[in-house]
Amino acid sequence: MSDTTASLRRKIHGAGDLQSVVRTMKAVAASSIGQYEKSVLALADYYRTVELGLGACFREGAPAPVIAERKRQTVAGGIGAIVFGSDQGLVGQFNDVVAEYAVKALAALSAKPEVWAVGERIHARLTDAGLPVIGRFTVPNSVKAITPLVGQILVESEKRHGKSEVTDLYLFYNRPTSGAGYVPASQRLLPLDENWRRKLAELPWPTKNLPEVMGEGTATLRALIRGYLFVSLFRACAESLASENASRLAAMQRADKNIDELLEDLNGKFHRLRQSGIDEELFDVISGFEALNVGEK
Repeated sequence: MSDTTASLRRKIHGAGDLQSVVRTMKAVAASSIGQYEKSVLALADYYRTVELGLGACFREGAPAPVIAERKRQTVAGGIGAIVFGSDQGLVGQFNDVVAEYAVKALAALSAKPEVWAVGERIHARLTDAGLPVIGRFTVPNSVKAITPLVGQILVESEKRHGKSEVTDLYLFYNRPTSGAGYVPASQRLLPLDENWRRKLAELPWPTKNLPEVMGEGTATLRALIRGYLFVSLFRACAESLASENASRLAAMQRADKNIDELLEDLNGKFHRLRQSGIDEELFDVISGFEALNVGEK
């Protein structure tokens, strides 16, 4: 079916409306990336501070009761995983990349995992892959909304950990890279075992003046462990959100470019069709004029 000038006008108008939506989403994604990237940068310093504090506690030998308690809790249990994705679409391969990475990593572990999904889209990907998804969390829509999510995850994981249903906990998320790129990443959050303790105890102190833990060492250690778990989850979520918006921005840029090309093609067709109609009208006028001249002769 051939296009008419009226149908082409409708298509051009529709493409223009769609481009306005795409450009609005580009602006929102670009604005969101900034707040999440700033949060990630701030968390890097905080995370380093918590690690140094834990290292100082471990070097003084205060954590024995806590480590012993953790060892008793990790005698038996299963594997848990938290996979960060998105609730919304238009993010390119964002969810597919982290889902594929998580599925491969979990398949290599010895036990069948229990999985929590952060995001409706990633929940669907993990379910399709055959993973036992036992819960789903809503993706935060701002930096302030990350803290309540982290609280929910900690409560749920502590509940499972206390019953020895889950003793190993892994995080899977996309981490932003230079430009608008991202790569899948993972972190073993639990257990807080001897290897974890030794690694932190070996961290070098940044100055020549070594620290001293004041007060009760175990209480300080527990506070630092809570901070470590919180900032690890917060950082994973913030990096995932920064990656999601970077992916959405890249997808909207591609869509904007495609719409520009479509509009150029539609406008070209419209002008050619309009010119063809004008040429036909001129030809009819000229033909009629010549017919009149012939009749008069």
